[in-house]
Amino acid sequence: MEQNNEQIAVRVSVITIIWNVVLSVIKLAAGLIGHSTAMISDAVHSASDVFSTVVVIIGAKLSAKNADKDHPYGHERFECVAAILLAVMLGLTGCGIGISAIEKIADGSYATAEMPGMFALIAAILSIVVKEAMYWYTRAAAKKIHSGALMADAWHHRSDALSSIGSLIGIAGARMGILVLDSIAGIVICAFILKVAYDVFSDAVGKMTDRACDLDTIHEIRAYIMSVPGVRKIRDLKTRQFGERIFVDTNITVDASLTLIEGHDIARAVHMGVEETFPMVKHCMVHIGPYYPDEETTKAVDATITVAQASQAEEEDSVQKYQND
Repeated sequence: MEQNNEQIAVRVSVITIIWNVVLSVIKLAAGLIGHSTAMISDAVHSASDVFSTVVVIIGAKLSAKNADKDHPYGHERFECVAAILLAVMLGLTGCGIGISAIEKIADGSYATAEMPGMFALIAAILSIVVKEAMYWYTRAAAKKIHSGALMADAWHHRSDALSSIGSLIGIAGARMGILVLDSIAGIVICAFILKVAYDVFSDAVGKMTDRACDLDTIHEIRAYIMSVPGVRKIRDLKTRQFGERIFVDTNITVDASLTLIEGHDIARAVHMGVEETFPMVKHCMVHIGPYYPDEETTKAVDATITVAQASQAEEEDSVQKYQND
């Protein structure tokens, strides 16, 4: 039986939670046993992924609820709320890691730290491989169900993979005698995490504030509407994102000689066609108006007359000024 979007999001999230728990334990043990600050920080990052994925699950369940009296347009924006919470948690995690690393460099405590062991190095490599695989797995599911929160979680996994690369560099450098690299790696990890947090936050806020969808989608919708038999012109086309869905409002014109029923049938064809052709469109509102065959000609004539009148007025002003002089 085919799974719906909520089931897919929950299944992917549960699998990633299991892997994150396993990775967190391995990296924490590697950091403590191998005396690696970067690996301990990386373990904290992976542990935060567990909590963030739980937020994704909650967001997916809330956004999947049907419209009701209090939310007649649906609950899709709850997924944006989940993404914003995820971005905030991600940002706080990054700040904590960065502050800790800066303090170690500032007070010189890195110089007395023990050299990271081989176990920490192996754990970093394992983390890179597993977290990158989790990124692609979650990303594929997010693209399939068009989930911003799940895509944010995928980038959370990618940020963890990048931070593990920083840990690997820091641990390798420390084992070569450059102990400060372990703390510098913590700052690099912080930068990666804050960048991802900003991207996730800005995307979610855009979807919460009725931002228009991308230009390619708008052009595709416009082209489709113009292909519907009976549509003569699009006077206006607006889109707004509602969570992961899109609302479309368009004003089209049909021949003025058509009956009300015939015009309504064309509008209905546009309405149904847009919603069926573009799965991300939650609702398409169509307004119709009359189109007259000589409408463009009339506009062109009016424009010519306006230009001629303006030229005549300028000429009269010049003559009057000359006479006054």
